Amino acid sequence: MSQQIGFRAAVSWAELVKHAPELAAFGERRLDGKVSYLATVTADQRPRLHPVTPVIGKGHCFLFVEPSTAKARDLEINGFYSLHCAMNDSSGSSGEFLVSGRVQQVESEEMRVVAESVSSYRPASRAILFELLLSQASATEYRGGRPSRKKWRAQ
Repeated sequence: MSQQIGFRAAVSWAELVKHAPELAAFGERRLDGKVSYLATVTADQRPRLHPVTPVIGKGHCFLFVEPSTAKARDLEINGFYSLHCAMNDSSGSSGEFLVSGRVQQVESEEMRVVAESVSSYRPASRAILFELLLSQASATEYRGGRPSRKKWRAQ
């Protein structure tokens, strides 16, 4: 599944796995089932930050979102996002992982079953399910205090 963001494609997590498997594996370790930070854009184009718990599996990156939240409104209005893993300490010893792109609301019951099957927690039945489509991903690991960066962009 691919969408266009400006001139950039937005693709499923499976494409990251296919084209940059080491980066995808690192990202999954840093994001899946862990508190991370989602940046969205409000209706009046201001940035907003939200703690979330992404779910990664079977080639997808999902978010279950409470429908009454500002986060849900932001994602429904324009859908642009950036997602950054939480950091374990101020030195960045665990590494950083960042993805950005556009979300797609998932209405298929079959896909919801997939998302729930790979989730480490039981989402509320009222939660809206979004798939995070990726336009780019990057990782920074700090080895010996020096940053080592990897980047990928959807084609």
